[in-house]
Amino acid sequence: MKDRELRKAIALKYEGNGASAPKVTAKGQGLIADEILLRAREAGVPVKEDPSLAALLQSLEIQQEIPEDLYAVVAEIFAYIYRLDKLKEKN
Repeated sequence: MKDRELRKAIALKYEGNGASAPKVTAKGQGLIADEILLRAREAGVPVKEDPSLAALLQSLEIQQEIPEDLYAVVAEIFAYIYRLDKLKEKN
């Protein structure tokens, strides 16, 4: 149960089209984090686990853009997801 209480999940969305940065669209800990992860997987949304980044993003509000100092780290996550999507297209 302790692991579940410590688990954090943050959902990010980047719309492009003039948006300056990705935004937090959902966040939670424990059972809420489990539900976010379950819904993401059910919807076919790739999940990348990074507990240290999740801890940093946890302080942001829903619909808040990520701060500039996290752009590079979050860009790596989006690049990872892009590569996964390209692999799925090939298969």
